[in-house]
Amino acid sequence: MLTKKNIGNALFVILFLIIILVPSAKALVMQGLMEIGLFKPSIDKPKNTLKADLSAIKFKDSKNNMVSLSDFKGKVVFVNFWATWCPPCLAEMPSVNKLYQQFEDEDSVIFLLVDADSNFTKAQAYFDRKKYTMPIYTFASSLPKEIYSGSLPTTVVFDKKGRIAYNGVGAANYASPKFISFIKELKALKD
Repeated sequence: MLTKKNIGNALFVILFLIIILVPSAKALVMQGLMEIGLFKPSIDKPKNTLKADLSAIKFKDSKNNMVSLSDFKGKVVFVNFWATWCPPCLAEMPSVNKLYQQFEDEDSVIFLLVDADSNFTKAQAYFDRKKYTMPIYTFASSLPKEIYSGSLPTTVVFDKKGRIAYNGVGAANYASPKFISFIKELKALKD
């Protein structure tokens, strides 16, 4: 029998299944939750000193140009590990793009968006569709677990001395005023 209650329950189940089964729908729900203040990056953690050789940590772009983390000494480096199939990655990407736009004209802050699938074509198609202009990279070396343990999304921010200033696993709103201030503080620190 079709009652308002049954129709309501059926719509709820359908909506729930869409959110669970469709990555873009899940990402959209997470973006909404970020907008209301959930998924804030926790930047109150103390800085860690990375024991790895930063020159051994390398990434490459779509033209096979290699970069090493040691190339960016004296700069703040924002590294985001993501994939096009990952709903939390897609959910946080608009905030990452806003953060990038805030600092894109400053050479003292570097952004590396590392596609965990190493599929430049798919990653670039996604960025083009969303009108993101952030630089896409992929792995060109192994990474220490302090930087990336395999969970997506993972975001790591290095200070000017190459130390880990932030390491976050899971989606977060990187366009929050608190996180923007955090990047500005790192940028203002003396080398």
